[in-house]
Amino acid sequence: MKLTSKSVALIPIIATVATAVVGATLISPPVANAATTLSAAAQQSGRYFGTAVAANKLGDSTYVGILNREFDMVTAENEMKMDATEPNQNQFSYGNADRIVNHARNQGKRVRGHALAWHSQQPGWMQNMSGTALRNAMLNHVTQVATYYRGKIYAWDVVNEAFADGSSGGRRDSNLQRTGNDWIEAAFRAARAADPGAKLCYNDYNTDDWSHAKTQAVYRMVQDFKSRGVPIDCVGLQSHFNPQSPVPSNYQTTLQNFANLGVDVQITELDIEGSGSSQAQNYQRVTQACLAVARCTGITVWGIRDTDSWRASGTPLLFDGSGNKKAAYNSTLDALNAGGGPGPTTTTTTTTTTTSNGPGPGGCTATVSLNQWNEGFVATIKVTAGSSALSGWTVTTTLSNATVTGSWSANRSGNSGTVNWTNVDYNAAVPAGGSTEFGFQGSGNGSGLNPSCAAR
Repeated sequence: MKLTSKSVALIPIIATVATAVVGATLISPPVANAATTLSAAAQQSGRYFGTAVAANKLGDSTYVGILNREFDMVTAENEMKMDATEPNQNQFSYGNADRIVNHARNQGKRVRGHALAWHSQQPGWMQNMSGTALRNAMLNHVTQVATYYRGKIYAWDVVNEAFADGSSGGRRDSNLQRTGNDWIEAAFRAARAADPGAKLCYNDYNTDDWSHAKTQAVYRMVQDFKSRGVPIDCVGLQSHFNPQSPVPSNYQTTLQNFANLGVDVQITELDIEGSGSSQAQNYQRVTQACLAVARCTGITVWGIRDTDSWRASGTPLLFDGSGNKKAAYNSTLDALNAGGGPGPTTTTTTTTTTTSNGPGPGGCTATVSLNQWNEGFVATIKVTAGSSALSGWTVTTTLSNATVTGSWSANRSGNSGTVNWTNVDYNAAVPAGGSTEFGFQGSGNGSGLNPSCAAR
């Protein structure tokens, strides 16, 4: 039977009460001239607000009306998972996934890809494999699907739910894990090679409480990946909450600690069981926590109406079964409009073109997207090859009134003034016309970076 909901039951989180405070508990009053939709309100701080979408509901006019009006990021609920996209080995099927992707793009929305590698919802042929054959099949799946959607996906959940619940702090036992402990790293490297422009995320549930062993285990993996140049750009917290697994009091701390590793943080599958003011306050807390963390780039709720949810009996979403806005919708919208904390409130883009790399038409260009707030910034720099492929590159930036506090996907010399950035092993080769990205976080004012690129 094909699953139409998340296949893993939530494990209750202990020692946290349902009324745990993350930010203020009072719902903020509406802001004058405030945005009137979730996506517009989120965009005011440079974030997105998305939802999970099922292809078989795209014929429902109420469903589609809310989707088109309220959300600017789309995740396929099941249609991009392994069993849906490769039902038979090396025979790929993208029809339902394409319906969702095309609808989103036609409406000017971005897409989160979910998910390339997972121990669950594997097609039958893969479930019966093991060892090297399974490893190669998994990597082929990652490569083929990410290549097919190359350039159309904002971020991929490359690996989903690979850590065990409980106090062990270890990996989940699965057929993929038994191919070798480096299988997650291998999947991320394959995804980067197949779609270098997409952000690559690790996604999991019950990683919301900073004190829990599972959260710490995921944190250590991301820390290790960043230290060794394994391509990872973001961490997804599913954030499925109910009275047995409530919003933890240290939720914002968890978001911030992951962000401090130099990755984006995304709330990827949010739903909160309950009703009325209690549910509304919990949605507000989660929203405010994201707004308070500069690298929390967006929120996705796992469904549109309560009746669309995999947890429908818990009425966990922002719209009721008839499509009416709930109190939780209003509290979320008000929180987004009110803002909060040092979010990425402004974005500027500077483009600098370099000379060619010796004789001929080679060379590269560098562009920077800057998210600046009062006391700091995050800079993402895209390196684009000219008419010849690159085998290595150097980018020079100028930090006149700023200091680098962390970086990823590049080596650097210095922390202020003139800083040179060079490729790491996995992003040295850039095909003609192709691009790769690196980034850094800093304190102070990041304007005037004026990046220049040189092939080497």
